[in-house]
Amino acid sequence: MSKLELNEQREQNGACSNFAESRMKKTVGQLTQEWDKVFPLSDKVSHRKVTFTTQYGLTLAADLYEPKAENLKTQEPKNLLPALAVSGPFGAVKEQASGLYAMRMAERGFVALAFDPSYTGESSGEPRRTASPDINTEDFLAAVDFLSKQENVDAERIGIIGICGWGGIALNAAAADTRIKATVASTMYDMTRISGNGYYDSDDNEAARHAAREALSRQRTADPAAMAGGVIDPLPADAPQFVKDYYDYYKTPRGFHARSGNSNDGWRTIGCQAYANARFLYYTNEIRSAVLIMHGEKAHSRYFGEAAYKYMVEGRAEGYNFTGKPNPVPENKQLLIIPSATHCDLYDGGTKGFIPWDKLAEFFDKNL
Repeated sequence: MSKLELNEQREQNGACSNFAESRMKKTVGQLTQEWDKVFPLSDKVSHRKVTFTTQYGLTLAADLYEPKAENLKTQEPKNLLPALAVSGPFGAVKEQASGLYAMRMAERGFVALAFDPSYTGESSGEPRRTASPDINTEDFLAAVDFLSKQENVDAERIGIIGICGWGGIALNAAAADTRIKATVASTMYDMTRISGNGYYDSDDNEAARHAAREALSRQRTADPAAMAGGVIDPLPADAPQFVKDYYDYYKTPRGFHARSGNSNDGWRTIGCQAYANARFLYYTNEIRSAVLIMHGEKAHSRYFGEAAYKYMVEGRAEGYNFTGKPNPVPENKQLLIIPSATHCDLYDGGTKGFIPWDKLAEFFDKNL
């Protein structure tokens, strides 16, 4: 391609990118006030839309769920409540699983905040559908900032819940911020591991990583605004079971949402490029606060949670080429495997109510 042709292509790509971004901007900064979640509002909680900012200058949109007076624990000191920040799955929005988790925990006496990550949903950030290990970790820390300033929250009793890809982000946040006193990683992915190594570490070699880097490098030159991913639709008859499970959640009334990347056209193709060159778990063996990793027995992603737990406690785990010392406080770390549950069953409980809400509340009550 000549230099003239290359410049013409770049101009065309820029025009396409500007059009795509301007189309997405219309949904940002105007918080939807009507109830548009994939689950009904509980009569045990109150709900309001809020916003807060990160240290990167981004404004995050969130739903704040608070227990109604009759559901408060009578022993709460000075009328201050424990609080939780919740996000995930990766590519989802607060109207889906994270909002359900927050609402269920509010029913059990917690102030709970479900937020849209930067560049996602109703939160700010351009271009849309972009992710970054450091920015996403900061999203959680900024959520803790917000909760710690609420008049009805005990700033010394704040925890976090990360679902799916946000489980790994939650562990990274807990390793960074000692204000986080308890963490739940539910049906977790380690997005840095899968981005660099592929599923089940099938591409954990230099040649495969180099090929992936070359493809992304070409994509940045050809069309940085191109979209990819999202849950495949229509669903092929021979799709793996876990892909069928994703479809059953994101593409049906059970979990579909118009602002969810997973329900629609996915991510910018280059939007998650930084994840492949990062690793989340490096310092998680030094987390002194309480951690519960919850996974389904039949989840295709179970190996992420088991490896994360093993590394966090022992300082070494299969699939990681780094080692550390054993955790100084292993007694407050737990691995909970839910019998018969798949990956997506822990998004909303599935048809059999697999999520042990009371057990999660017991974990946070004990450690916050």
